[in-house]
Amino acid sequence: MKVLSNMLFSICLLPLVSACGGTSSGNQNADNGNAPENQEKQSVLENSAEKRSAKLLYMGHGSLRITTAEGKVIYIDPFAGNEKMYSPAADLILVTHNHFDHTQTDKIKNRNADCQIITWKEALKDGKHQSFDLGYARIEAVEAGYNKNHDVRECVGYIITLSDGKTVYVSGDTSKTKQMPQLAEKKIDYAFFCADGTYNMDLDEAAECARLVKAKHNIPYHIISRQGVFFDRKRAEQFNAPDRLIIDEGEEIEL
Repeated sequence: MKVLSNMLFSICLLPLVSACGGTSSGNQNADNGNAPENQEKQSVLENSAEKRSAKLLYMGHGSLRITTAEGKVIYIDPFAGNEKMYSPAADLILVTHNHFDHTQTDKIKNRNADCQIITWKEALKDGKHQSFDLGYARIEAVEAGYNKNHDVRECVGYIITLSDGKTVYVSGDTSKTKQMPQLAEKKIDYAFFCADGTYNMDLDEAAECARLVKAKHNIPYHIISRQGVFFDRKRAEQFNAPDRLIIDEGEEIEL
């Protein structure tokens, strides 16, 4: 009788164990069912982050705008360009020297609260070229000048290294500098060389500088000195540098 009682107790208990097992199994299946969806969402987010890339807008003359992958906006030598080009809120403004066609910071009316301005004064503190680490970009001042219109003690170029490692060199107003051969070690991605031939080096000297710097892409800018003209495609096409890249006035490229 006792054996029979134990058997009946075991039989009654079996459905309960199965039910618990079933419930646990059901939860596991539910989790597994959501796993592909969660993985897909994660993949979309990762791909979205990967697809974001920095952009560079050439506004004409010596004026550039860089928008980083984080959405930070950097203006360089504001002068050329229309109101719309200057509408994105600035996070950083870089100025290479004190000539009027590089210093029109008043055109940048929209600025974020923590916007910084770095001019040749800060970049050449105590006569030494400075670097500035801003998180989203590292700014390194380099030599510029070396001609009768531009004193090396009052002019700089900039190397901008973005958070993804991409580098942009802007020569500012200059002729060939003593430092240019050393810049080849930095393996610069995009290098802008002024080449107006009136106040700075001409196209031939700019091409020589490009061969020294050895960037992946060599871009002529500040190539015309006529009043109200900020770019000349025909002159740009005479820039006989290796790996030449011509960016038209108002054109934006992905870096």
